[in-house]
This record gives sequence, structure tokens and C-alpha cells, in this order.
Amino acid sequence: MTTALRPDGPPPEELLSGNRRRQARESLVRYAVGLAAVTSILITVAIVASLVYRAAQFVYHLVNPNEVDLEAAGDAPIGFGALWSDQWAPRFFEFDIKTLLVGSLVVTVVAMALAAPLGLGAAVYLSEYANPRVRKILKPILEVLAGIPSVVLGFFALRWISPNLVQRVFDAEGQSLLAAGLGVGLLTIPLVASISEDAMRAVPNSLREASAGLGARPKTTTLAVVLPAAVSGLVAAFIVATSRAIGETMVVFLAAGASGNSAQFTVNPLERGSTMTAAMASQASGTDGTISELSFNSLFFVGFVLFVITLGLNLIADRYVRRVRQAY
Repeated sequence: MTTALRPDGPPPEELLSGNRRRQARESLVRYAVGLAAVTSILITVAIVASLVYRAAQFVYHLVNPNEVDLEAAGDAPIGFGALWSDQWAPRFFEFDIKTLLVGSLVVTVVAMALAAPLGLGAAVYLSEYANPRVRKILKPILEVLAGIPSVVLGFFALRWISPNLVQRVFDAEGQSLLAAGLGVGLLTIPLVASISEDAMRAVPNSLREASAGLGARPKTTTLAVVLPAAVSGLVAAFIVATSRAIGETMVVFLAAGASGNSAQFTVNPLERGSTMTAAMASQASGTDGTISELSFNSLFFVGFVLFVITLGLNLIADRYVRRVRQAY
């Protein structure tokens, strides 16, 4: 039975559009969430602009050394030569960036050498071998480990990893890049495991069933079917973990041993060293007017270099993931 509209009733477009009060509330919500999105973008732009501005000031003063307090600089090679010396010591106008880059690379390689196999192994077990009851217990525990404060792992690396592992096995000093790398590795294991397990769980069971139907063993199915199908998620997990390792501060600040706002260039993981983030934290502790403007701006220069490296890693990972991603 069809009910005709009353001749004196509201026109059809008003019936379809709904109540005016509801329209006003929906418009208010739309404007509110739009304002939140724009605000977050503006904050990001402001942070990047401040970073670039201060980094540009640092480079400008290196190009124009006459504007630097030469008495405070002493015999330091003010100019671009300050970026390629033998140590990182901003208070003495030595800004050897390769010291921090190599230190960050050593810590990241050690961390990923520990986190990649252990994290991937845990993900494979949770996704392919653990029964649902065990998975419900282990997965939350693994994710809780990711919430341990980095300063706690820093003290753990300083007080246990360094004396009980590094010093006993390698006869190294009390603090070293190796101890810091192992601490950062423990910090990134849950990250690798969680993201990798989610990627493998997203692989359809029909692929596993087809592999089993062809007579493949579980190990063969995992290596030849599941891992290749989840490669985009695995790469994303490794890139996120690498970015996390590069950006870690407190563990390296406590366990690497380069204090006093200076670090000597070294490629030996058994020696003391520093990373970009740890150097920034150490230098920032003296920004109460006791350091020069050039030394202060060096923090933003290091931060800009770190930002470019992290951004480049994410762009490369995004391009690779788009290329190898498989839709099911």
C-alpha cells in the first residue's frame, strides 16, 4: 500500500535531508574534526619549520665564521671543516657529524641483529604454530613488553647487560656501543614481533590449506607460502623497528658511555660512543646560557639530519611495500 504525501506537507528534499537540528550538530562535528586535523598539520609544519630555520642558522654561521666568537672557539676549525673532525664536542666548536652517524649506525645494526631474528621467530610461532589458547596469553605479554619505559631498559643495559655479557665475553669497558645496541634490541623485539605477527595472520588460510593439500609440511608452508605473502608487512615491521632504534635516546644515553658533551669517533662497538639522539640529549642539558648560540643550533642541525634519515627510510619502505603488496 502506497501512502501519498500530503499536499501541505514538507517538500521531498526536506524529508531526505533530515531534521535541521541534526544537520546543525553534524555540521558542528564536521567542523570540529576538520579543525583538529588542520591544527595537527599546522603543528607539524611549525615543528619542521623551526627545525629547518635553526639548522639553516647553524650552517650560515659555519659559512660565515667571522660572526662566531673566535675567542671561545680557540683553535677549532670554524667553517665546514668543523663538520669533519675527529670528535663531537659542540662546546669546543667541533661538530664531527660522522661520529654521530657512525655511532647511530653501529647501535642500529646491533639492535636489529638481535631484534630481527628473535622478533620474527616469535611472530612465526604465534602465527603458525601456537594454538589459540597459548596465543591469547603470549600476544598480550609480548605487547606489554613494548610498554616498558626506555629508561628502565637503559639501566638494565648499564647494570646487567654490560657487566654480565659484554665485559665477560668481549673484555670491554663498562659502557659501550655494543651494550647500548643490545638494550635497544630488547626494546624493539616486541615491535618487530607484533607487526610481523599481524602481517602473517592477515595471510588467508586458503593459501595454507592449498599448500597442505599439495603435501607440504608446516615448515615448508611457512617459508614458501606465508612469509612471501606477508613480505610487505614484514618489511614495514623492520623499517619501523629500524626507525625506532635510530631514534632511541635514553638507552644509548645511559649505556653507550659518551658523556660530558663529547664523543670520539669510533667504529668499534666495544668502545664508548654516542648517537645523534644521545648527543642531543647530552648537549641540551647545558642550554641554560652556558653554551654559545652556534653550539645550541647544532642540536637542530643534528635533529634535521635525523629527520631526513627517518623520512627517507619511511619513503623507501612505503615505495617498496606498494610494489610487493599483494591483495587477497
